[in-house]
Amino acid sequence: MKADVEAPPEAPPAPRRRRWRLLAGFLVIVIVLVVGARLTWSWLNPFGETTVDRSQPVLLQSIHNLSRFEAATGNFQVIVDLEKDADFLPDAVKGTRTLFVGAGSVDAYVDFGGLTKDALTVSPDRTSVTVRLPRAQLEKTNLDNKRSYVYSQERGLFDRVSDFLSSSPGEQQELYVLAEKKIAEAALASDLRNRADQNTKMMLQGMLTTLGFDTVTVKFADEP
Repeated sequence: MKADVEAPPEAPPAPRRRRWRLLAGFLVIVIVLVVGARLTWSWLNPFGETTVDRSQPVLLQSIHNLSRFEAATGNFQVIVDLEKDADFLPDAVKGTRTLFVGAGSVDAYVDFGGLTKDALTVSPDRTSVTVRLPRAQLEKTNLDNKRSYVYSQERGLFDRVSDFLSSSPGEQQELYVLAEKKIAEAALASDLRNRADQNTKMMLQGMLTTLGFDTVTVKFADEP
């Protein structure tokens, strides 16, 4: 008895194979064009930016010996609300209002550099000592650029056009200066200097006690 032999599958018609080849070739061409276009655009992108640091080396101009005790630091935050209006134009046309968050610190210190020989009085038996100090002073406000920023800003039409055409950082500088001024005023009105006085007093009492003095008296220049 003759066995049945399964006939091999028929090959797809030649036109069908040709269409698949054309489609595959078309997809390859599209992929090559897309990748090439992206590479070309990244190379010729007119809006791209390249940062080059050409700063000169830092020069040490001078060194000053410090003779002060940094006794306290106050951290402050202020919201500057700066508005500028035109006299005869509505705000939508001419005018700005900016909310700026300024954060910074102020150091309080006692300067030992101006102390005279009379500032330190030791008893004949060397068991007690009296120190006279000047009152604490405040350093300049140290504004933290990382925590200071423009929260919101409203600008009139003319101001928008002016800002677009100008790259002057004058307004930003004004906000920083105003924030520094307000923080300095707040530090002056706070208890920061008194805290620095007390910290300096405690520091000297502890240090002089370890040097062998039984009685340590710290007075400030305006005290009797």
